[in-house]
Amino acid sequence: MHPQRVESLSHTQRERLAYIDFRLYFMGEIGRPDLASRFGVAPAGATRDLALYREIAPQNIEFDGSNKIYRIGQAFVPIFEHATQRVLSALALGFGDGVNVDSQPLLPCESPTALSNPRMDVLAPICRAIHAKRPVAIRYHSMSSGESERVIVPFALVDTGLRWHVRAFDRKSGEFRDFVVTRIEAPTLLDEEPQTNERLDNDIQWTRIVELDFVPHPRLERPEIIKMDYGMQDGAIRMRVRAAVAGYMLLRWSVDCSPDHRLKDEQYRLWLSDPLALYGVENAKLAPGYQAPSSPKKR
Repeated sequence: MHPQRVESLSHTQRERLAYIDFRLYFMGEIGRPDLASRFGVAPAGATRDLALYREIAPQNIEFDGSNKIYRIGQAFVPIFEHATQRVLSALALGFGDGVNVDSQPLLPCESPTALSNPRMDVLAPICRAIHAKRPVAIRYHSMSSGESERVIVPFALVDTGLRWHVRAFDRKSGEFRDFVVTRIEAPTLLDEEPQTNERLDNDIQWTRIVELDFVPHPRLERPEIIKMDYGMQDGAIRMRVRAAVAGYMLLRWSVDCSPDHRLKDEQYRLWLSDPLALYGVENAKLAPGYQAPSSPKKR
């Protein structure tokens, strides 16, 4: 292989070669029509791309003349790094580029249906506000206070696994908070700069990083299987996450955060071995079984 040769190619050439690499690696074959339909190249262009890939990594690709298709070589080694989440997304959803919105999965794949999808006419202006670092006026529907008009200063999107939030400074409460995107209406960007206290570096929950150690739940008879499920090293997973998202993550992964690992239901396969790591984390209340340390009694 010639990694320096790959780096010297144009971005569009590398993109097409990465697609060849992907198809061989995960589908075991690729033909000229695959490149033509993905990138809109002419058959001659697809032939040149396949020939270039074969020149760079001859052990990766073999031509099946009887079927006029290229197949994975027996000594295949990928020449590009394929990020796991992108691979799984492509296999389940296909390659989306904004033009073909009806892209099909590459393999039969089922995943839980998303029940909470933001509206694009709400999400788009929120994203523009984040990118431009501008406040945005919104109408928001809260479970506790109902409908209200607010001005927020958003700086990040958060995927909780169940719904999308936007992390923002809320001028009404004077605090940094999470806003559920599906509860936002009529977002309007304001042509003004945020105040110093409204910037993300003043959000303590966002800037604070907590270290969480997960181990197989002590009730399980075969912890070695859980170690395989999660790719544990030395029998544990150590995660470094923002305090602002810790509770969501622990809830999504069904991590037992009780000090005595008392949650016995089947979904709890992991236990947070040091629940005190969540001390001061505002959304720790979302963590299954978590108990805030009691204050010492005064004498």
